Amino acid sequence: MKRALSHVTIVAYLGVLVMGLASHTLKWGNLSHPGMYFIVWDMYCGWSAFESRLHVIGEGVSGEHYELTPPPWSDFHPHGNIGRVHYDVQARFASDMALTTIRNTTHEPIHRILVIEECWSKKYNLPDELWEQRFNEVKRRHSYFHLRALANGDGQIVRMANEWTTLVAQRCLMDNPRLMSDMTRGHQFLVVDPSQRQGVVPASYQAAPPPR
Repeated sequence: MKRALSHVTIVAYLGVLVMGLASHTLKWGNLSHPGMYFIVWDMYCGWSAFESRLHVIGEGVSGEHYELTPPPWSDFHPHGNIGRVHYDVQARFASDMALTTIRNTTHEPIHRILVIEECWSKKYNLPDELWEQRFNEVKRRHSYFHLRALANGDGQIVRMANEWTTLVAQRCLMDNPRLMSDMTRGHQFLVVDPSQRQGVVPASYQAAPPPR
């Protein structure tokens, strides 16, 4: 009986392991249930060394700019002290949050909505006492700003760009002649954009210009 139970346990464990690897590789059902987190192989998902925040700005017809997030009444913090808008990694719903503020406040007509990403190295999140022990330099945080999304006054996105870290990595690749040559001589491959599976395709998807 114990031998049979051990065999069943081993077979069940290996079966779940194979299913998790297949789900992770084929992107099939990997987000179908919260319990899939314990099955799908994502231990080494790649933690970024940079922290980022989104600033949603409304531009009025007079050229005046208004901060649209957080809203004047209160902000929703789903986890910890970070506002809801900062969890919008793809910057697809920031314009909808901005419209909520626009519709419930008094102001001039809003001409367009800008979603600005602020990005900085996570090492600057260290407390001052730990910073002094690890680094022999003054703690002066440097942030990078760039345009993540641009929407019209109705909240319709007309321009989008990748997050800062991805944008910099792509430009490093494009500035390397040897890597670009290898890409042109490589095999053909198919790129699938997850946003297209949701039926959301921006009017124009192009990278924002680098900051000056």
